[in-house]
Amino acid sequence: MTRPKLASSLKQPAAVVGAGIAGIATAVRLALKGHAVTVFEAADTFGGKMHQFELPGGYRFDAGPSLFTLPQLVDDIFRLAGRDPKEHFRYERLDPITHYFFADGTRLNAWADTEKFAAEIEAKLGVPARDVVSFLSRSAHAYHATEKTFLHKSLHKAGTYFNADVLKALAALPGLGLTGTMHQRHAKAFQDPRLVQLFDRFATYNGSDPYQAPATLSLIPHLEHGIGAFYPEGGIYSIARSLVELAEELGVSFHYNEPVEEILTAGGRVTGVRTSLDVYDMGVVVSNMDVVPTYRKLLPHQPAPERTLGQPRSSSALIYYWGIAHAFDELGLHNIFFSKDYKQEFDAIFQQKTVSTDPTVYVNITSKKTLTDAPAGHENWFVMVNVPHHQGQDWDALIQQTRQAVLDKVSRNLGVAVEPLIRAEQVWDPRGIEQRTSSFGGALYGSSSNNALAAFLRHPNFSRKLDGLYFCGGSVHPGGGIPLCLLSAKIVADLV
Repeated sequence: MTRPKLASSLKQPAAVVGAGIAGIATAVRLALKGHAVTVFEAADTFGGKMHQFELPGGYRFDAGPSLFTLPQLVDDIFRLAGRDPKEHFRYERLDPITHYFFADGTRLNAWADTEKFAAEIEAKLGVPARDVVSFLSRSAHAYHATEKTFLHKSLHKAGTYFNADVLKALAALPGLGLTGTMHQRHAKAFQDPRLVQLFDRFATYNGSDPYQAPATLSLIPHLEHGIGAFYPEGGIYSIARSLVELAEELGVSFHYNEPVEEILTAGGRVTGVRTSLDVYDMGVVVSNMDVVPTYRKLLPHQPAPERTLGQPRSSSALIYYWGIAHAFDELGLHNIFFSKDYKQEFDAIFQQKTVSTDPTVYVNITSKKTLTDAPAGHENWFVMVNVPHHQGQDWDALIQQTRQAVLDKVSRNLGVAVEPLIRAEQVWDPRGIEQRTSSFGGALYGSSSNNALAAFLRHPNFSRKLDGLYFCGGSVHPGGGIPLCLLSAKIVADLV
């Protein structure tokens, strides 16, 4: 591919606060626009939640995100830089996507092919295949009608609403379910509670509650069952690594172990950043830090948008990383062990601010794809339970209580006692997530999407008060998760 020449104009130097995936992608895009970009990261490496580590015995883990959709968003960055994506970053489409284990003993595979998936649902659950195909078709229609307006552009700029894409989105509004919830939409579409639970779980993709989140979010299943779910060669960490290599090739400077302590301002605009080591003059500052600590810690002398910062937080995660001395043929890369009572589980998280005694358990096993992630005959289990963000709960007690519930559930479903197979273990709870990633309360997605206006109540990708200040990452528009973080970088670059 022909590589574009970097702009040589005297554009303002830019600072990016945080080397999470959105910060890295923003740095690449700004460098391609001719800015001299410096990324400041408090940790000793890049990735944010998307970091990796090893446990004794030869078990490698992707610490945070585990599902990869919309890979073209990564490809687009390489193409923008004039690179052939396949020379830097490769991935495969998953089939099946997920192995589901229901509380009544039913097992179901989520196949990449819609017709095959629908046929399996009909065979296992008795739901007509045509009903599944019809539902996923409506999900696809809602996604394609709204993505360019609500995901690719700022919702907080008037110009967004004066183009043909908006007319397309407006035409789709009657069918988007703005007044109902995800659960209500799914319960109306399907009589079988197991299938309702399967589609309700997509609310967790942005840390929300399907019994409160708007039915609009029923478009999320299209990401997996229409576009596809993918696995990057070498694991999720390779996404961040490949983009950092590109950024460095473009001249981006990464300063690790150098946290930003203040964003400097004067006369209604940003002037630079003060770190633990020095003061840097900057004409553009992009915060990839959660918007709450950005205001509370880095902008102590600026008025904060309290209504925005006070929005209810998304859920967090309690993750057990286990090196398992056994290989389970019935498990795949993604595995879900459902709770018996989903409503009770989400009430525990969002109403009672605790962890259900019967949690749904997600098990990600990258050694199914990257064989070197575990010794031969072993597996690396990333075991996650959705939990509330940190609000002073007794996490030490909850970790032990939940660990036993997880072991009981998974062992019962697999017919094998799992605990004796654990050879290495590490735990990450909301306190640790907050400490390492500056995510307020350890909330994985910033604010939750538990009301119809949540998308409009997220913080914009720019400051209304300070020229030169921008925001990217999961706590601002368009939201959390790898694809939306990458889109926030695109929006910020376009705004700058």
